[in-house]
Amino acid sequence: MSASAATASHPTEAPSGSPARRWWVLVVLAMTQLIVVLDGTIVNIALPAAQQELELSDTQRQWVVTAYALAFGALLLLGGRIADYWGRKRTYLVGMVGFGAASAFGGFAQSGTELIIARGLQGVFAALMAPAALALLTVTFSHGRDRNTAFAVFGTVAGAGAAVGLILGGVLTEFVDWRWCLLVNVPFVIVGLIAGLVLVTESKAEGDNRYDWLGAITVILGLGSLVYGFTLAEGGWGSADTIGFLALGAGLLSLFVFIEMRVAQPLLPLRIVADRVRGGAFLMQMIVGSVMIGALLYLTFHLQIVLGFPPLEAGIATLPMTVAIMIVAPIATKLLPAIGPRPLLIIGPLIAAAALVYLSRITADGDYFVQVLPALIVLGIGMAMIFVPMQNLALTGVAPHDAGAASATANASMQIGGSIGLSVFTTVYASVTDQATVTDQASQLVAFTQGYSAAFIAAAVGLVIASVIAIVCIRGRKEDLLPSGDQQAVHLG
Repeated sequence: MSASAATASHPTEAPSGSPARRWWVLVVLAMTQLIVVLDGTIVNIALPAAQQELELSDTQRQWVVTAYALAFGALLLLGGRIADYWGRKRTYLVGMVGFGAASAFGGFAQSGTELIIARGLQGVFAALMAPAALALLTVTFSHGRDRNTAFAVFGTVAGAGAAVGLILGGVLTEFVDWRWCLLVNVPFVIVGLIAGLVLVTESKAEGDNRYDWLGAITVILGLGSLVYGFTLAEGGWGSADTIGFLALGAGLLSLFVFIEMRVAQPLLPLRIVADRVRGGAFLMQMIVGSVMIGALLYLTFHLQIVLGFPPLEAGIATLPMTVAIMIVAPIATKLLPAIGPRPLLIIGPLIAAAALVYLSRITADGDYFVQVLPALIVLGIGMAMIFVPMQNLALTGVAPHDAGAASATANASMQIGGSIGLSVFTTVYASVTDQATVTDQASQLVAFTQGYSAAFIAAAVGLVIASVIAIVCIRGRKEDLLPSGDQQAVHLG
């Protein structure tokens, strides 16, 4: 579920107009939010059909998801800077045009390579569009009760977007064609462009507007190399290519840290991640991203490929987790001031890990209501306990001028974690299925199920590690671990 929060820089020109016009701006920006979040899940349901039509390999299938998450996550911080310096309305409109064009390109893709490129381009333009939209929301609703209402609407759309994506993806794939899971963005983009031109007023940040291009290049190449190295591990962790790309990625990310320590206007002020509590929260965000983006993708494969659910039925079958999150999240929100975030962040991952362990017991001829449904409900409970405090910790102790970068880092962590996690889970899945002896379709489904089970176990291990991170890093008085009321952390997927 993720993008950046608006920066705390003061706009040189704030959007103006009647109160009614401001609420129409909210409708437009919330629709943008929906597009960004929805696009992270809508393709998941379409992937089996796309793989069959375009004859994608399992690695290519993974990169259809990874390309979007990696480009989106790696470019979020830069996208936020561009929006602030170049103009938020201008960046928003360019992002919308590019996102719509990339969606159309993907909808008409004739090969796996074209589809992967289109998904990467969607991520690039989403990284422009999403932070610009949130910055515009911030300057449109600058204070008071209206601001709280606007952010509540924005956050609600973010929470519902993933579920909407799964259902809409199922409807389009089953009753129209999988390509419409990409083409459906085009009419949304047209509406957003027209409304943005008419309703939104330009605004920019004040001050010394210098871009950290060297930092942006090194972090993008470093993350890309790291994710690609994990993908190559499918052929063996000891291969020269795997070690080489992993080492290159680690080296480039180390260079990125070195650059950020010395540049005047860093893309990521290191004081944001150097804090133990926030640093721990960002690490947990990466692990949660790996589960929500990576592990759950294999659940949709199991539902459609092994259990034979039609696309729409597969989308509906994942809803119990979303419903559980929606029920438990308000309870966790009420508990947060009383007990603080630490207990929730220790217990929540363990509950979610237990659900994944239960889910790993799936069989090729198993029953959804026995093997899958209980796990989804428990997983939703655990995830709700994680999401609520983690969003708060993103801005704990952050100075107002760092609020945007801190929230952007949290959202980028989610996407990057999903990219790395999906690469690791694909490697685990491939290693298990390659060892299986396949003689007929039935044994092939058994092999697939064993691979999915292994991916779920790997995700459960990650969540246990997240709980340990919470024990070690999330320390202090509960009052000090919650941000002040005027700080906002809004997640765009």
